[in-house]
Amino acid sequence: MNVLVIGNGGREHALVWKIARSRRVKRVFCAPGNAGTAADGENVPIAADDIASLVQFAKQNQVQLTVVGPEAPLAAGIVDAFEREKLRIFGPTKAAAELESSKAFCKEVLRSASVPTAEHHVFRSAESAIRFLQEREDMPIVVKADGLAAGKGVFVCERRQEAIDAVRQIGQDKIFGPAGDRIVIEERLHGQEASVLAITDGRTLVTLPPAQDHKRAYDGDTGPNTGGMGAYSPTPLVDEKQLGWIEEHILVPTIHAMKRIRRPFRGVLYAGLMLTHQGPKVLEYNVRFGDPECQPILMRLQSDLLDVLEAAASGDLDRIEPLEWDPRPAVCVVMASEGYPGNYTKGHPIRGLAEAAQVPDVKVFHAGTTLKDGQVVTSGGRVLGVTALGSNIPLAKLQAYTAVKCIRWDGAWCRKDISDKAASL
Repeated sequence: MNVLVIGNGGREHALVWKIARSRRVKRVFCAPGNAGTAADGENVPIAADDIASLVQFAKQNQVQLTVVGPEAPLAAGIVDAFEREKLRIFGPTKAAAELESSKAFCKEVLRSASVPTAEHHVFRSAESAIRFLQEREDMPIVVKADGLAAGKGVFVCERRQEAIDAVRQIGQDKIFGPAGDRIVIEERLHGQEASVLAITDGRTLVTLPPAQDHKRAYDGDTGPNTGGMGAYSPTPLVDEKQLGWIEEHILVPTIHAMKRIRRPFRGVLYAGLMLTHQGPKVLEYNVRFGDPECQPILMRLQSDLLDVLEAAASGDLDRIEPLEWDPRPAVCVVMASEGYPGNYTKGHPIRGLAEAAQVPDVKVFHAGTTLKDGQVVTSGGRVLGVTALGSNIPLAKLQAYTAVKCIRWDGAWCRKDISDKAASL
């Protein structure tokens, strides 16, 4: 069968690579793709938000399953458009995708489902949010843009003035555009963060091994928030017993709540969790595979991913056998452009990819890359996700960084401590 993957990041390269390994796959297209997806599949020069052209392409090329990578086309209603044309697609509808595209809506669902989360307040103007902050005790707080902000719309603030500055940037300066039309202010939770992803058809849930992302730019979790500087899976933060609790008290109630409000959820439900002294609490939901969590998770998956995605899209996930996993952990290290997550330049030739590919148990997933005159060059802030398996987490980390050392371009950098948190657990 023919499969279309939508997007052009590291997550999409991992999906293309894994789907292409299925015995049932004939062709895997990626729109618009990157230099890595061009090697493991076939790139299609259609933007991820050009929904009409993607529908037309799927029809013309006998695409039997479309898999949506990024959140923006989901929030724009790509699943609804494909389903209207009787095309099978994996992902939530526009109404269900609001779990990610509106943090205020997500909070409403969590409250109605009695799912543990931080106390919060929603404001429709910067002025009302600032007034609220000035009237309350000066304490650590989290300020969020309500809408989609490419993983950068969250400010973790130590003091009141820092929070007021964040509100002004979101609500007055509009640094995230219309995503800042509403502002969510939350109590700050303390603990370690973990990611738990589950694939669901709206009735059956297949929970994936837990992962831990590294959001801050620099070593020791310092610096600004990013889209993610690395991840590893599984994480010892979440054992089997706790994973069962998360499934029972967080994931399942959310699926039921979405069904009750007639927004049935189908696709990937990604819970960003804070493991507090009172137990796991939901920081946010994403409605697609995480990037870079997708890379180490799929690196370990031994079952046919296509079978699972197709069953979820068709509503019969209960027929799938339990997934099989490589017992070894995987570590993904993101290599980024100089200046990221701020301004950066593009077009730098990347050297050493062939050498990195020779390192045992390593796969280099491309994120911000493109081909120029046959040469792989940088085209984004997060450029590569160097992912490795190892018999334990330190050995997986060693393999990943061994491959990282093979790769060079002007301004390349990465965190040096991805997965080190696991050693302290």
